[in-house]
Amino acid sequence: MNRIDIVKKLKDKPEVDVLIIGGGINGAGTFLDLAINDVNVLLIDRGDFCSGTSATSSHMAHGGIRYLENGEFRLVREAVSERNRMICNSPHMVKPLPTVIPMFKFWSGLLNAPFKFLNLLDKPAERGALVIKIGLIFYDSFTGKTRTVPAHKFFGKKETLQRYPRLNKEVKFSAMYYDGQILSPERLNTEIILDGEARGMNAYALNYASFERIEGDMVVIRDEHGNQDLKIKPKLIINAAGPWIDQVNHNLGITTKYIGGTKGSHIIVDNPELRKAIGENEFFFENKDGRIVLLFPFFDKVIIGTSDLPIDNPDDAYCTKEEEIYFIDLVKRVFPDIPITPEQIVFRFSGVRPLEYQQAKTTGQITRDHSIKENKVGDISVLSLVGGKWTSYRAFGEQVTNLVLLRLNMARKTTTENMQIGGGIHYPGNNEIAPYLEKLVVEHHIDRAVAEILFERYGTLVEKMLDVFDKKEVKLLDDRYLITENEIAYIVKNEKIVHLDDLLLRRTSIGWLGQTNRENIAQIAAVAGKIIGWSTAEIKNEIDRTIRIFEKNHSVTL
Repeated sequence: MNRIDIVKKLKDKPEVDVLIIGGGINGAGTFLDLAINDVNVLLIDRGDFCSGTSATSSHMAHGGIRYLENGEFRLVREAVSERNRMICNSPHMVKPLPTVIPMFKFWSGLLNAPFKFLNLLDKPAERGALVIKIGLIFYDSFTGKTRTVPAHKFFGKKETLQRYPRLNKEVKFSAMYYDGQILSPERLNTEIILDGEARGMNAYALNYASFERIEGDMVVIRDEHGNQDLKIKPKLIINAAGPWIDQVNHNLGITTKYIGGTKGSHIIVDNPELRKAIGENEFFFENKDGRIVLLFPFFDKVIIGTSDLPIDNPDDAYCTKEEEIYFIDLVKRVFPDIPITPEQIVFRFSGVRPLEYQQAKTTGQITRDHSIKENKVGDISVLSLVGGKWTSYRAFGEQVTNLVLLRLNMARKTTTENMQIGGGIHYPGNNEIAPYLEKLVVEHHIDRAVAEILFERYGTLVEKMLDVFDKKEVKLLDDRYLITENEIAYIVKNEKIVHLDDLLLRRTSIGWLGQTNRENIAQIAAVAGKIIGWSTAEIKNEIDRTIRIFEKNHSVTL
């Protein structure tokens, strides 16, 4: 449903069962589960969906092997199961990811690990091969009989260097295990929300709609796009604002200290040598300071991260020069003869993990688990969703939904457990992909290369996308297949675009990949603006706004 119709419906009938504040992954997952169980639910976000913490992840669907050191076995078991479900339910966006751990010692950390497990040690000695081997055996055991991904393998020095010739020659062992790669978390987040609207009887989502205040039993929402206030009467409020949870509760009249988040930053580099050296593998290793870091294949680029720093205000989360230097330097640990320079950075991103507030000696000791905190505002229950991570979003949403259904005296009708999402619906199996692509080529008269790119980006939604403009020929903006007019038209018409940066940063990944410049942004804005109905002045304002966002949030000068 489009924005105008949603606003009109809310004005005509302001009563809703549940109001969700926050359109990141925790809010989105809960929204979908409530929607398919016929709950009357409204989701709002002060910005675009997935424009906060959920847009700053490491792009991994992972079980959290390092959480084993903290004794968080329940969390790891849940996350491994949910990782497997994400690969099955969102196959267009979540792919099995071979992950390599290079090791430079054998015995190191063996005696220290139990002390860290008992919280008697801030940081163990460097984790050697034996400790990692034990951890991977545990990790594989959580997958159970459903072997969605292969079991881990161990390699000695000779085979390791044969596999990865550019790797540091001091390596003694390597291990390969599998997690999941999320190609575009921001896009997947939006698909989850759109599926909730499509599958629910009374489920609506508004981006650029801010929670303002409580007036009796009514909640005042500011429609930023329509420049108007809306009054909603919910039975229950879900605070899914991530690191801003305490701020939202304060505005609700509740004093809480639920969040003690830490900042995580990343850079994306265009370095063909490094990209070739890692292949399709993530490299996950311990830096010299004990911090677990990663090199991650991201299309033709490499993501390098991440930091784990205390921060007071989540609005102040930016990737600093010091972090950039740290990221560039950490590559030397594993690929010492591949130089990385600041000029190769095409994008930077930083966000705050919504971790539960704890008095811990180090940020690494703060739990990554999730919980539900309940408060009251008058007769309205407020459920704050504390913690959580991309991988376990579905399980967390299910737990929240179970509690909401109990409060509303409603029975669960169905579950998201095996529900395919967005472009993952009717996704072809491995042996069926080639004929599927050939069918797209024949029916829509497009190049095979274009079909492959669109299928990689959108999965089976490509069929609807190519039907835009009554099956007119796919029109490219340039010969690099940056984006097609069909993509722009489909996204603008169907995916709640309000601003130009929604399209460049969250419905597509072209902004992340360093593919944008002033010229093609102007082209994209012109096509989108024609469909939306932007005036010449509005198109210019959108271009200027986008340029400012790239510079301020991502240190990218277009």
